[in-house]
This record gives sequence, structure tokens and C-alpha cells, in this order.
Amino acid sequence: MKSRFTAVSLFVLFYFMFLFGSVLAQSGSASVKGSEAEAAYEGAPTAMSGSGAKDLISGDGPPMTAEEFGRAKQIFFERCAGCHGVLRKGATGKALTTDITQKLSLDYLKVFINFGSPAGMPNWGTSGELTQEEVDMMARYIQHEPPLPPEYSMEDMKATWVVNIPPEKRPTKQMNDLDLENVFAVTLRDSGQVALIDGHSKEIAKILETGYAVHISRMSASGRYLFTIGRDAKLNLVDLWMETPQTVATIKVGLEARSVETSKFKGWEDKYAIAGTYWPPQYVIMDGDTLEPLKVVSTRGMTVDTQEYHPEPRVAAIVASHEHPEFIVNVKETGKVLMVNYEDIDNLKVTSINAARFLHDGGWDSEKRYFLTAANKSNKIAVVDSREDKLAAMIDVGKIPHPGRGANFNDPEFGPVWATSHLGDDTISVIGTDPEGHADHAWKVVRTLKGQGGGSLFIKTHPQSSNLYVDTALNPDTKISQSVAVFDLNKLDAPFKVLPIAEWAELGEGPKRVVQPEYNKQGDEVWFSVWSGKEEESAIVVVDDKTLELKHVIKDERIVTPTGKFNVYNTMHDVY
Repeated sequence: MKSRFTAVSLFVLFYFMFLFGSVLAQSGSASVKGSEAEAAYEGAPTAMSGSGAKDLISGDGPPMTAEEFGRAKQIFFERCAGCHGVLRKGATGKALTTDITQKLSLDYLKVFINFGSPAGMPNWGTSGELTQEEVDMMARYIQHEPPLPPEYSMEDMKATWVVNIPPEKRPTKQMNDLDLENVFAVTLRDSGQVALIDGHSKEIAKILETGYAVHISRMSASGRYLFTIGRDAKLNLVDLWMETPQTVATIKVGLEARSVETSKFKGWEDKYAIAGTYWPPQYVIMDGDTLEPLKVVSTRGMTVDTQEYHPEPRVAAIVASHEHPEFIVNVKETGKVLMVNYEDIDNLKVTSINAARFLHDGGWDSEKRYFLTAANKSNKIAVVDSREDKLAAMIDVGKIPHPGRGANFNDPEFGPVWATSHLGDDTISVIGTDPEGHADHAWKVVRTLKGQGGGSLFIKTHPQSSNLYVDTALNPDTKISQSVAVFDLNKLDAPFKVLPIAEWAELGEGPKRVVQPEYNKQGDEVWFSVWSGKEEESAIVVVDDKTLELKHVIKDERIVTPTGKFNVYNTMHDVY
């Protein structure tokens, strides 16, 4: 039996190589690397558990024991749902519904899981991530109906909601000596913590216990409160005014999440917070001082292209409008941008704008009127006019745009622009953003820069800087993933410079991915995370923006797998 499997495996593997050969030939190494980077990013372990899911072991699928089904379910939630969706409807990865998988042989599925593909499917078996027994188990598992994870209601949220210190018992003024506007909130991904680091002394002021793998930190409009959201959908409200900053309220808003934001429109500062979840697909509006859940809204609905019902449209980026009392909510799988007006949450008004699938991250233009957001699998940037509440443009860019918040600067030839880098190729797309002053260039790619390679997660500049930094954290070439490219904004036709960030950190063994440039308040320093494994040494590297030389390395045994860093002032004011 083993020899038969090997022979069939090799036959199907050669078939795959033939099938994808034309793609490889046409796309080149940058695209292949981008696919691998995309898989690494989307296929990262999640905190979602299979507990509570309704198992559907049908007679139509191959035999499985209840124990096998339970193990396979957990593997799928942890490793596969990020690409294929909890309900296997597809997103970054292909759909794996039973009408597709049951038509394929087990040998076919086992080879695909074992060896992966150049199109981005990881080689789960040959990489050692899964044993051959687990590969066989997963091939059988996806020929059964997907389990249905439990919903998460207002009642469920309220059962987790804790106010540690009520508003009336909090200080009325700042009680510590920190320069709060120059504090960095640094995600310590695998330890489930956030470090508050003083931007002046470079010392850790506080380690906060948070949810698992905090995806983002956001500041209230006043700069007093820090909001963190973990992948496990745990939300922390941190009061920075206290003698020692600490969490004053927590809530769990779902089973998996990525986004949080607070109200910023004049007269509504700090009043509301909003969090969006991957599962269940919904968002919740909360009291900004206590996190009390007030309104839960589902995002299930029709897609913008085929207009078919999608049961799992996950909430990606959320930003707060400066034009209206609104939150702008990206709904990934349906490709819709929701303008959620919070003036009357009992009679909620939501304007739905058709963009493109699959919406992910994005940021403001320099005037904070237009929201530019990546529809990353459509290779487009959608431009939303937050003043008029309508789509302003759809722009074709490179492969799998992943801007973070993007980068605003004045191009010497084209005026105000916003830029994005890409997961799937080595380009940086520069887009004109001034329809009044530079109408001929508005909402067009005016420049395409060439970076180090695919696998970029973040691009960054600052109003006080003449540099543009592009990371390539998920590129498989360690020389590229451990360094950053720097472009001179006054000489964009000149070659970029490479800064050996990981080398400067002087760490031991480990992947040492360099990720997410973040400026200090003054815009004269840039901080980088050097992200290694949980049991390996990591660091924060600080670079002098004027000289591009090493300024400081922050090392501490408590700095475990650092990723995102959020400067309080820049996050408060949407500076990027």
C-alpha cells in the first residue's frame, strides 16, 4: 500500500508541476516568493478553538473516527482557516467545500496537502508541519462537511465583560511622568502581551497582559486610552494616565478578531469603540470608557461581484471618519466598505459601498478625507470618499497589496501621493491623491518603484522625513527578510539603500524577520521589530532617520516575538 501511494503521489506531483509550470514561467521568482509569503502570513496559527463546533461526520465522506475528526478540526482552525475560511468557502486559498473535494481522490488530496503547490499552498507534509498520518487524516476530513463553530451573542460578550476600575475611580489627570505621546505600544505576539516602551529612554515602562497575538493597538482621540485586540478577540482598554498604566476593562467579542477603533469625529471623541471579528462575522459597538457592548451587527450578505450569499464575510480594517460621526468598516469576503453612522446606534444607519474582494488593510490620504484600502486578492486599491460616503476610484496595483496604513508624501513631480507595497511582488505602487490640485494624476499609479522582493507587510514615512521604508518580512530569502529598503523621496529614480537591521541587532539563531517600521513622534527615529521565534532572542532596532545609521538596540528577555509597534502620537493623529 505504501509503494502504491508513493507512485501515485509522484504521478500527481508531476501533474501539478505541469499544471502550474506556465504560471511559474510567466510570473518569475518575485511572484513565487510572494505566494510563499502570502501563505506564511495567512496560514499563521490562530487562537480559534474547535470547542463548541457542531461536527458533521457524514456518510458521504471517507471513514473517520470522532477522535480523528476532532484532531483534524483543530488543525484546520489553526492552520487552514486563515486562507480557506472557517466554512471553507475560500478567500486567499481555494474553496474546499464538499461539492469540490468529494469529486477528488484521496491520493490527489494527500499529495496536494503533502507537497503544496507553487500557487501558494504550503507543503504541510514535506515541511514537517504535519505527519503522514495527519496528511491522510486532513485529506479525509475535507471530504466531510465543515464543522459549524458556535455563534457569539451579546449575552456571550456580556459574560466576559469586566470593568477592573470604573471611570469614576480613575484619575482626572496624568499621574505618571511618561511623555505619553512618544510611548510605543509593542505587540509581543506569542506571549500574549503588549510592552509600553518609553520613546526617549528606550526602557520598558510596563508589560501588559493581553489577548493572544495582538493584531493592532489603537488610541482614543484624547490620547488617554489604548485599545488592543488579540486574534482570540480579547479586547483590553488601557488607561495611560494611571500612575502605572494598566488595563481598566476587558471583553471578549468573538472567537477570532483583527480590528478595533474608537470614535474621533468632533464632539464624539472617546465616546464609542468598535471591534470587528473574523468569527462570527460581525462587529460590535461599545462604550468607549468601559467596553460595555451596546450593538452587535452581522456582516453576512451578498458579494459585490457575483451577488451571491456569503456566510463568512470577515471584518478586516476599521478606521474612524474625520468627516462624519462614522466608522469605516472593511468586510473582507463580500468586498464591501460600510460607513457605520453612530449618531443613533439604536437606529443605526449604514451606507454600503461596493468595492472589491478581498478587502484587508488601508489608511487615509494626507488630508484624511479619502480612505485608500487594499482589495488584496483583486490586486486593487479602493478609494472611499468619506465626505461624500461613496466610492471615488478603483485602482489596479501590484500583486496582493498590503500597505498597513500606507505612506503619504509629496512626490517631486506628481504632488501629494499615497503608496503601498505588496505581498506578492517586489513593486511599490505610488498613487496620486490630490484631485483638486493635481487632477491629471489623481487616483492613478503615477510611479512603480522596485523594491527588494515580495513579502512586504508594511511601508512607512513621516511628514518630517525624506525617507520611505519598505519591509520584506515574509520573503523566503533571509538576506531580504532581515533587512529593509529605504528610498530617498527627493530622488525616487535613484536606487534604494538596504539597511541590515537584523545584523545590527546582533542576535543568535532564529528567523529574525524585520517588520513594521514605525516613527517616533518627532519623525527623526524609525523603530523596527526583529522578530524571531518564541524561544529565541528578538529585539527592537532604532535607526536615525537623518543618517540611516544604527542609533539603539532594545534587548530584554521580556521582548518575545515583537511585531507591530504603535507610537501613541502617530496613532492618535493617523500620521503615516
